[in-house]
Amino acid sequence: MSDGPEVRLVPWTGPWSDDDPDANLKADIALYGKVDPLATVAGLADAIGVPVGAVVRYVLARWASAGSEGLLAAGPSVVNRMWHACDEAERAGTDEARLAAYGTLRAMVAWLHLPLEDDAG
Repeated sequence: MSDGPEVRLVPWTGPWSDDDPDANLKADIALYGKVDPLATVAGLADAIGVPVGAVVRYVLARWASAGSEGLLAAGPSVVNRMWHACDEAERAGTDEARLAAYGTLRAMVAWLHLPLEDDAG
């Protein structure tokens, strides 16, 4: 069994342009690049008796699959309804349409949040 690919953890600080559509993500990458994640990962690995590389693989796989996990949890119909509300509002291009979409999304999120409330029954 192969140990898998080797990855070098390198800090990155840019640059990126002001109009870069991924500027927020790149700013986060630069910000978190100042932190050494191995201190935390090594502590966890040592505490539970698992190799550091296994914990790193778990963290990366968990993060990378979070979008798919969210889709599975909400379900395709809910995600499509949410997307449709936003898409309609953006096509209309008005504040009123966007406010209506917010109302639709808020109602959907309230429904999804209901089981998390203490008195949900």
